[in-house]
Amino acid sequence: METTQWLRETRLLDFASPPIAALIDDRGWRRLEGEARIRAAYEFVRDGIAFGYNTADDLPASRVLADGYGQCNTKGTLFMALLRALGVPCRLHGFTIDKRLQRGAVTGVFYLLAPREILHSWVEVQLGGRWINLEGFILDRPYLSALQRRFACAGDFCGYGVATDDFRAPPVEWTGSDTFIQHKGIVRDLGVFDDPDAFYGRHGTNLAGWKRRLYENWARHAMNRNVARIREGST
Repeated sequence: METTQWLRETRLLDFASPPIAALIDDRGWRRLEGEARIRAAYEFVRDGIAFGYNTADDLPASRVLADGYGQCNTKGTLFMALLRALGVPCRLHGFTIDKRLQRGAVTGVFYLLAPREILHSWVEVQLGGRWINLEGFILDRPYLSALQRRFACAGDFCGYGVATDDFRAPPVEWTGSDTFIQHKGIVRDLGVFDDPDAFYGRHGTNLAGWKRRLYENWARHAMNRNVARIREGST
């Protein structure tokens, strides 16, 4: 099967940038084989990059790495860049999700101003001739654990960046099969794209105009402080 389009570098998947190359070299990921490479990149993006809100969805992977935090779309870009640098074919699957799953992580006027449907994506990885859907890297382990301690419920849960039907044990660990944490909030399937550049080229980003400026300069800072308080168990 031809995989060239799922391994190429793009403006957003800038895996040849010095910070990403240094990360891979320092951690010795190139010495790993096949599935172990995917696990290493997956667990790094899930737990080494904290859940949080960047300035925009369409950031290069190197910028997400420098920020040290991200959400579904930005963490997905970094994950794809790491995978391609390691020779693992991958692509993006785009969706919209209901903003209700953000309630609690996003509050007050910021929640009211958010669009009803939010652009969302996960990463599809090719392994053993099949495509594996990976979404469970969005929330870092300390943040998800703090939510589970706070809410003593089982089964369905929607809010705080979660939309799952198994809140106590969502499928977020790499086991060689699909992982999910927000997929129960999906509203529309936007299809598969070779890279995030093509996805944002067709669908734009979540905010524009004065709402984007408000988000970049004010809202996201408040949102990230709220997420930090949740992670620390102080709210």
